[in-house]
Amino acid sequence: MDDSDLKFTRREFLVTGASSAAVIAWPPSASAQQSGAKPPPMSKVSFEVNGKPQQLELDTRTTLLDALREHLHFTGSKKGCDQGQCGACTVIINGRRKVSCLTLAVMHEGDKIKTIEGLGTPDKLHPMQAAFVKHDGYQCGYCTPGQICSAVAVLDEIKSGIPSHVTADLMAKPQFTAAELRERMSGNICRCGAYSNIVDAITEVSGGKA
Repeated sequence: MDDSDLKFTRREFLVTGASSAAVIAWPPSASAQQSGAKPPPMSKVSFEVNGKPQQLELDTRTTLLDALREHLHFTGSKKGCDQGQCGACTVIINGRRKVSCLTLAVMHEGDKIKTIEGLGTPDKLHPMQAAFVKHDGYQCGYCTPGQICSAVAVLDEIKSGIPSHVTADLMAKPQFTAAELRERMSGNICRCGAYSNIVDAITEVSGGKA
């Protein structure tokens, strides 16, 4: 054996070591269990996304977010925390906002879903998108799709008289105030801290004063 037989690249060494460790650690019954594993449960689901009908056959465990991003390629909705806390994946379903990472796609048979791609185009921005640009409410932009979808839905909530935790009189129509906006948008986190700019953008679109 000469020295050339003992030469390994770092990558080859790591791959060889990992493979050996896997063989040692893999339980004897694992291969049998794996070969007999049942395929994941699948189901067909039909819904409308941005005005167009869509039909998918999905693992029943697929979240709406993954269905939109991975299967339909609407990548505007972002996967942030994947725990429903950051709001980056917010979409509008039947006129109400929802974090799409916490709901299964098969639960939305027949629903009308709107993502950021369905609100406007680069040539014809939705008024809320234009206001975010004007007031620099996006900064890094990662949370912006969810922020804008929430903002559009928030204005509809206030106009429809839906109260929030800070609404003083639950029997009266909610007033358009900064406190109402901040409470209703609190589920959408902006790491850049553009909150005041976001309030300004929503206020402009509403035509009110906050």
